[in-house]
Amino acid sequence: MHARVAATTAALLGSAVLMVPDLYAQVGSQGNRPVIVSHRGASADAPENTLAAIDKAAAMGFDWVENDVQRTKDGELVVLHDDTLARTTDVEEVYPDRAPWKVKDFTAAEIARLDAGSWYSPCYAGTRVPTLKQYMNRVSHNHQKLVLEIKNPELYPGIEQQTLKLLGNEGWLDPDHVGNRLIVQSFSAQSVRTVHDLRPDITTAFLGTPSVERLHEYARFADLINPDYTSVSSGYVSAVHALDGPHGRPMEIFTWTVDDADTARRLAGYGVDGVITNKPDVLRSALEGR
Repeated sequence: MHARVAATTAALLGSAVLMVPDLYAQVGSQGNRPVIVSHRGASADAPENTLAAIDKAAAMGFDWVENDVQRTKDGELVVLHDDTLARTTDVEEVYPDRAPWKVKDFTAAEIARLDAGSWYSPCYAGTRVPTLKQYMNRVSHNHQKLVLEIKNPELYPGIEQQTLKLLGNEGWLDPDHVGNRLIVQSFSAQSVRTVHDLRPDITTAFLGTPSVERLHEYARFADLINPDYTSVSSGYVSAVHALDGPHGRPMEIFTWTVDDADTARRLAGYGVDGVITNKPDVLRSALEGR
């Protein structure tokens, strides 16, 4: 499987359209009001990283959603945050003898059997872990925009190429999607750099808080710096904005995970460009009028 993944690299490079994305016109702060991104979907109102969660975000009127991508034992990309299935599914009941229930140790068919909703509420009993293909189909159906996180790339060699291949197959690497509807991020700088090298047109984000002295290094391959909100100051936001990213435009900053009104207003005052939240409705109310 990994050989097939690696074989897609040349095709991805060949299909890259070198362009300055229009995403900055769509993302970025509008005046002093940051863009609101629904973290793992509207995850305070539906089980995280499920189709129900992005449907809930859409019903609430939110365009931008965030998700996490990992890979099964047999090479299927699935949408799940933890590297173990234990917290958000009934895997311990269905497969009691297979601790520690790592995603990479289960096939896609085995994961498809699991209930990914009952842990959140009986109302969501029977909700499944979506494959990335299923997830992308639903995001497209909902006319939403996506911040896609490549999770634990060190566990899944070649996941960047595989993810881009799937996005391309689903129509998400055309100029409209790349320019207006897609950000790819990771906690791994190497993973972000790999995505940028494969598809220089894609808007990329690094999850973390590099020192101000090292921000220029990240500006070579990341359009955004997306830190934990507790590590952000107005000075740090200004330092990020002072640098141009790989597309020749000022770098931007999305903070996570912001769930209360006071924090959202404080961060908006710092000038952040986006906030990633489990409670998008709370933040919308807090930021209206800014």
